[in-house]
Amino acid sequence: MSVLRRPRAFARRRARPDDEDPLVFAGSASPRLTDAICCELGVQRGNSEVLRFSEGTLFVRVLENVRGRNVYLVQSTVFPTNANFMELLFWIDAFSRASAESVTVVVPYFSYAKGDKKDEPRVSIRARVCADTIVHAPQIQGFFRIPVDDLYALPYLCTAIERAELRDPVVVSPDAGFAKRARRFAHRLDAPLAIADKVRKGHGETAELVEIIGEVADRDAIVVDDFTISAGTLVEAADQLVARGARSVTAVVTHGVFAEGSMERLDRSPIQRLIVTDSIETQPVQLSAKVTVVSVAPLFAEAVSRIHRRESISVLFQD
Repeated sequence: MSVLRRPRAFARRRARPDDEDPLVFAGSASPRLTDAICCELGVQRGNSEVLRFSEGTLFVRVLENVRGRNVYLVQSTVFPTNANFMELLFWIDAFSRASAESVTVVVPYFSYAKGDKKDEPRVSIRARVCADTIVHAPQIQGFFRIPVDDLYALPYLCTAIERAELRDPVVVSPDAGFAKRARRFAHRLDAPLAIADKVRKGHGETAELVEIIGEVADRDAIVVDDFTISAGTLVEAADQLVARGARSVTAVVTHGVFAEGSMERLDRSPIQRLIVTDSIETQPVQLSAKVTVVSVAPLFAEAVSRIHRRESISVLFQD
C-alpha cells in the first residue's frame, strides 16, 4: 500500500493546508474504497469520468475545478492491470494540466511490486519501469523520484485476528522471504512463529512446500501473506498444518486478488476463515462465506488528512 506525492514544479502559490478540504477522486478500480475514505474525512468524492472506447483506449476527464488545490487520487492497479495503470498515469497528467497544486496518488495495491529485482538473465525490472514512467518490498521506494510512503495494514489485520479469540495461536510464514514481516505479526499477537519451507524450480512454476519449521501441533495456526491470487499457497500450507496436528487454520492476507477458481479452492480447504483488506474491490457475490473483509479506509483517510495538514505520517508506519 503506497502513497505517492507529486507537487507541481512551478506552482505560483501554496495554499495553507487548512484553507480548503482535500479533493479526493476515485480511479475506476477503487470507487468503493474511495467513498469509504471520503466518509472518514467528511468530504464528497470529486467529480470525474472515464470513457472507454471500442479499440481499447480510454479517456479521463476532471469535472470540477482543481486549480490550486491539493488533489488525492485513489487507484489500485489490479486486473485489468495495464489498463488501470495507464488510467493512473492519465489522471496524474489531467490533474497537472488542470493546475492542481499537488497530486497525491493513493495506491492500495501496486501489482508490479513483485518485479523489484532482476533475479534471472534477460528480464525486465518491472517495478522500476513503472516508477520511471510516473510497494511487497520496501526497496521499491528507492525507484521513485517523488516522495513515497508505504503504509501497512498490520494493526487492522491483527485486530481482526484478536476478535477471533484463537487459543494458543502460532503465526506461520508461507516462505522464508516473508519471515521478517510474519515475525512482526507474531510479536504483535504475542505468538510463536513457524516457517513453511518452499522450493520453486523456476519462474512461473508452482512452489513445492517441503517442510514446516516450528511447532504447530494442538495450536490455532495463522498463515500470513502479502497477497493471494489462486489461494494455492494458502491451501497447501493449510493441508500441511492440519497433517502436522494444527487445531485450526486461519489465513490472513493484505491483498485478495482472487483469480477464477480461488473461492472454490478455499471452500474445499481446511482453512476456516480468510481475512483480507479492501485494498482490492471484489463483488461480494464472488466471495466465499469464509472470507472476512477488513477496511483500511481509516488508514488511508488518516494519511490523506496528515499530508493535507503537512503533518508527519510516521506514526502510521508503526506496527
